[in-house]
Amino acid sequence: MDRISENISYREAIKSNTAMRKGIDNTPTSYEITNMVGVAENIFEPLRKWVGGPIKITSMFRCEKLNRAIGGSSRSQHCEGRALDLDDTFGHKTNAEMFNYIKDNLSFDQLIWEFGSDSNPDWIHVSYISNDENRGRVMQAEKINGKTKYKYI
Repeated sequence: MDRISENISYREAIKSNTAMRKGIDNTPTSYEITNMVGVAENIFEPLRKWVGGPIKITSMFRCEKLNRAIGGSSRSQHCEGRALDLDDTFGHKTNAEMFNYIKDNLSFDQLIWEFGSDSNPDWIHVSYISNDENRGRVMQAEKINGKTKYKYI
């Protein structure tokens, strides 16, 4: 497989420096690839069209072993290929602008304002199951006493 969608390569979707460093095989199953295509087509591609240029994907698919290695949630939707972490490092739109565009225009399961400030998150986490099953949860991640806590916003 070469591409997950028009603007996401398979290699980009499974890339992990941690996996490479620790020798973890981060190869998704066909079920997980189907989910990756779903989140790409329903979240990433419409967002990229609106942004008008590239968006950095900092994490897409993570196998369970990789997810444990980075300290991810045991219920992480990344392990099913249903989530993206995004960061506009290219300057087309801010993370806050992308967050608000997704919130106001796209069907999603969870949308998380990841740390940062009240004016801009450090990155965005967004997940997609299906238009029928998406919960539309909007949250903000904060560090409290060294632990990540989520609050609904």
